[in-house]
Amino acid sequence: MPIPEDVSGFELDKDVLQELQSLPKGLAEDVAKNLVMVARLIDEDAEGAYGYAKVALRLASRVAAVREAAGFAAYASQNYSEALAEFRAARRMTGRAELWPVMADCERGLGRPEKALDMAGEPEVQKLDKAGQVEMRLVAAGARRDMGQLDAAIVTLQSPELASHSVQPWTARLRYAYADALLAAGREDEAREWFAKAVESDKDGSTDASDRLAELDGVEFVDAFDDEDDDAEENESTGGAGGTSEVADRDDSGADEDAEDADEK
Repeated sequence: MPIPEDVSGFELDKDVLQELQSLPKGLAEDVAKNLVMVARLIDEDAEGAYGYAKVALRLASRVAAVREAAGFAAYASQNYSEALAEFRAARRMTGRAELWPVMADCERGLGRPEKALDMAGEPEVQKLDKAGQVEMRLVAAGARRDMGQLDAAIVTLQSPELASHSVQPWTARLRYAYADALLAAGREDEAREWFAKAVESDKDGSTDASDRLAELDGVEFVDAFDDEDDDAEENESTGGAGGTSEVADRDDSGADEDAEDADEK
């Protein structure tokens, strides 16, 4: 797959670059460039990112960072079976537990929420940092909802992290998930309160909490471009009618002149 000229490979984190040093220099550079393309595309073109990840895999399947990148690219493109396989491989290579929540979410994507819940109760969860534990809680709540257990999902999300007034990187998503679960359970007033709290903590727009809140408040957003198109169509229509009117005026004027000539005669 083509690599843009502005990609050097050195855009990667130092830890990843260090891991790639186990490869011959030329090969390491090729793998690095493909990993940069994965990172560059994954949010906007997940399938394209997965394509570059598969190239990196063919070149360096024994590098944990490559397996992890391939896992995230597959996950983003909803290829959950492939993602799970890559995450498992990366975890075997590194022994780290940080991929545990996303592995559990892959189980959800494969239609196995019970397996995701089992993973939420495994000792691996205790090895996660705070962010990882919150992520695991979100996955577990999602699995409960997959199984139609709305009340259990709500209880799963109730935690010190949810109640905390401090804003952390995970706060907006946690509050949003709680609000969404409340709304699904028919608890609209509480849902509105928590969507509002999610908006307060969502500084980078990682959720659509503001839209959900506006929807609950009955606010309708109108696309400005649609309005401009409508105005243009209306003006064209009016302009056409105006043109017809001018012709009619000229015809009437001509008729009046003819009438005056007839009277003079």
